[in-house]
Amino acid sequence: MPHMRSIWNGVISFGLVRIPVKLVNATESHAVPFREIHTEDGGRIRHRKFCELEDREVTAQEISRGYEEADGTIIPITDEDLAHLPIPTARTIEIVTFVPEDSIDPLQLGTAYYLAAGRAPAARPYALLRETLKRGNRVAVAKFALRGRERLGMLRVIGGAIALHGLLWPDEVRGPEGIAPDAEVTLHDKELDLADALMDALSGVGLEDLRDEYREAVEEVVAAKISGEALPEAPEPDRGVEVLDLTTALERSVRAARGEPEEEGGAGRSPRRGTPRSSTGGTDGGKSARTAKKKTASSARKPAPRTGRDGKKERTTAKDTAGKASPKKTPATRTASRKHSA
Repeated sequence: MPHMRSIWNGVISFGLVRIPVKLVNATESHAVPFREIHTEDGGRIRHRKFCELEDREVTAQEISRGYEEADGTIIPITDEDLAHLPIPTARTIEIVTFVPEDSIDPLQLGTAYYLAAGRAPAARPYALLRETLKRGNRVAVAKFALRGRERLGMLRVIGGAIALHGLLWPDEVRGPEGIAPDAEVTLHDKELDLADALMDALSGVGLEDLRDEYREAVEEVVAAKISGEALPEAPEPDRGVEVLDLTTALERSVRAARGEPEEEGGAGRSPRRGTPRSSTGGTDGGKSARTAKKKTASSARKPAPRTGRDGKKERTTAKDTAGKASPKKTPATRTASRKHSA
């Protein structure tokens, strides 16, 4: 396989069928690499390995592994010792069961690998296992040994290849106890309907459309430093608009996601199209109906604030709004519209 170096050779044990395979990494990192340097003079910082007994630097060829006992004694463990492990998975991916893919908790998923057929005779049994997984619409759970420990893995089909996902053992996954809020929360139908509408509006982006904008920004800064140009200006953080209740936040979010203009003075109004109706309304944190009524009465007495270009609030009078056929876009709304169009 071009550009893919195998990191492990062994066999898949499928009952009495044995399939020679090579393990290759299925993922790669595109993070911008940095080096540690001395702040004062820019000198490269290197981490060297010293022997405590001889107080000298040692090479990689002189380093092996050992097990430390409770009293600090080190017991050397060699590759030959590990070759005598009393388990069948030392060079074998042993399939132990087949389960529906949705029965695997995503919290268990770890590093992903591809399994390549090891030799020409392996093509037929490899294809047999692949088609068996596809026809059964299941994944295989297997045990294998890698880097000095036995691991759990999941085999599934990707395209015409078999992939192996490392799995955490079930007892390595922590439970969610104590994570959820202790307070009892009541959600209203309107809030749930608006959240559904927002989810639908945000569902048009595919994973293939996403990119690492942080890495691109770092590369831009590095390029500017190399060329001696001025560093790019950091954009001002979007401070947004203070939203007093959950329903208003959802309504504005739906409008922004759809590219609809913001309604002047309409903080509590529902989106004009495609919004589910509900007989109940709610506020964030369980605000009382009395507070909502007071806010409504207050907004009826005084005009709603409007944000100007300088970030200050302007007052909108009845004369300003009379006879307007459509609401005017604010700078924040225009930005949201451009993002949606992109």
